[in-house]
Amino acid sequence: MYIDEIRSMSTDEVLDKIEDLKVEMYTYRLQKDTGELKDTTLFRKTRRDIARLKTALRERELAAEMIAQGGQDA
Repeated sequence: MYIDEIRSMSTDEVLDKIEDLKVEMYTYRLQKDTGELKDTTLFRKTRRDIARLKTALRERELAAEMIAQGGQDA
């Protein structure tokens, strides 16, 4: 998932995607514990996708704060 894709999503879509990825992480953990998961890099990829989504949300929060304070560098 690329940051440009994330930035084009609405805030609700980003929040939904975070929840979906958290469920995926849980599923991967269960599969790993039962020995079904062969590609353990999925943990890292999913965790990083979640971080990208949260970063984009934080960017939006900071931009909204700057606008509310009357800053021009939003």
